[in-house]
Amino acid sequence: MRTHMCGELRPTDAGQTVSVCGWVASRREHGQNLAFVDVRDHTGIVQCVVDGANELRSEFVVRVTGTVRARPEGTANPNLPTGDVEVGDCTVEILSQAEPPPFPVADRVDADENLRLRHRYVDLRRPAMQRNLRLRATVSSAIRRSMEAQGFVEVETPTLIASTPEGARDFVVPSRLQPGSFYALPQSPQLFKQLLMVGGIDRYYQLARCLRDEDLRADRQFEFTQLDAEMSFADQADVIGVISATVVAAIRAAGREVADEIPRMTWREAQDRFGSDKPDVRFGMELVELTDAVAGTGFRALQAPCVKGIRVPGEAGMGRARIDRLTDQAKAAGAGGLVWLKMEGETLESPILKFLSAEEKSALPKALGAEPDDLLLVVAGERPTVDRVLGQLRLELGRPPVNEGGINLLWVTDFPLFEGLDGEGRPIPAHHPFTMPHPDDLDRLDAEPLSVRSQAYDLVLNGWELGSGSVRIHRPDIQQRIFSFLGIEPEEAQSRFGFLLDAFRHGAPPHAGFAFGIDRLVALLAGEENIREVIAFPKTQSGVDPLTGAPGPVDPRQLAELGLRVLPRPT
Repeated sequence: MRTHMCGELRPTDAGQTVSVCGWVASRREHGQNLAFVDVRDHTGIVQCVVDGANELRSEFVVRVTGTVRARPEGTANPNLPTGDVEVGDCTVEILSQAEPPPFPVADRVDADENLRLRHRYVDLRRPAMQRNLRLRATVSSAIRRSMEAQGFVEVETPTLIASTPEGARDFVVPSRLQPGSFYALPQSPQLFKQLLMVGGIDRYYQLARCLRDEDLRADRQFEFTQLDAEMSFADQADVIGVISATVVAAIRAAGREVADEIPRMTWREAQDRFGSDKPDVRFGMELVELTDAVAGTGFRALQAPCVKGIRVPGEAGMGRARIDRLTDQAKAAGAGGLVWLKMEGETLESPILKFLSAEEKSALPKALGAEPDDLLLVVAGERPTVDRVLGQLRLELGRPPVNEGGINLLWVTDFPLFEGLDGEGRPIPAHHPFTMPHPDDLDRLDAEPLSVRSQAYDLVLNGWELGSGSVRIHRPDIQQRIFSFLGIEPEEAQSRFGFLLDAFRHGAPPHAGFAFGIDRLVALLAGEENIREVIAFPKTQSGVDPLTGAPGPVDPRQLAELGLRVLPRPT
């Protein structure tokens, strides 16, 4: 139906008779019975000069045939790639009429997100959405090429599986053939990719669809896509090497610059310096240890096991109302309060100065590297709380927009194996329960489990966790030892994970793997704050699909066939 795409025409095409197809982006009257009609497809817009265009309306689908010619002198549009040419002597075939669009089909639009998602088929025509989805395709293609070049085999794993602990709630699917029984939709292919290693696949990958019933936010959806990978006879360094090469290849395919080598940082260092296990290293404002600087202080607010601070450059003029909001934020995050000091020129100002000794008044600004007109924020308390609170304040006050500061990748390693104790005093896994403990810490597993490091590692991009991975437990004795810590006795372990434990008894190679979110990677490369902008048909933050009306009730006959009955919501 067409000889050229709308955005392809250039002065070198002058004199050719062409046919283009697309949507009417705009129509401008030009004298009696003559109009300039902009026709749009995913490549761009071309201006067509049409006689008798009165019946054409915005978003009509048309086929235009005419002759390419240079625009008259002084009428070229430098803002369009096709701005030096137009299509004249046009005949127009209306392929489909359209109602007026619910919002402008423009690069950026201020329409309510629910309205955009309810009419997503119109929203997808916008240039920004076209770019984002095509960028996603480019990234996915680059990932596949890189993995295949490194010897990985793409294998599909099941979508209907047994429920297993993955850290979030499962979406469950009732079985018609086994009434009262349920499948779960996969939170990840974790156990199946380990079974593939036992089966000798050696290097597996998949662009896997995963589903988790968890609260939604800007970087999280119920269903998402991740690169899932596993390697046999591999350790942490091997996995980091493979994934680094793949991520770098994907970023460069997207036209962005990135270094060959990705820096690494331990979890402990990330917490100490940035107060986060996914630090945004695009800007400074690092956490500074002040405990020694105020040792022996008489000021009770600073009498704590840990005292740290951050320097906020040039913010000495911050008003009291904003500081009070920061204080409330710190308290909501668990701090007892927030101490602030200002460098008014060379002079230190603060309501707490009367409680500080001369040595402390000198030591605090010096330790924080304070300069004139800086704001200093200090938090005291238990170390994990201090790190977390200051890490949040650091992001609140210094984090640049997602599309600024370049591409800053970072590997975070040596995570704790356990993140705390539950109500019964049992350790809580920081990752999934199939993560191998650090070999140097195995002797502390019984006496000091919370001090044991895992062989787990995360990849962070501009403060977003792209993904995580670990060296897996491949020995049944170590796996049962971890299960026992979690209160899972051998009988229960066999009942819940028997297929995996049985497989290990038939010869499991040492193996390790990783998975990272493609939605998050593409969003960052596209300069989007929300992954919904790089997903064709996302859910809203409340988990609703305005386009199809999901979730919704099902026919009572379906429920009866499944042996299910909907109970009233508890009051």
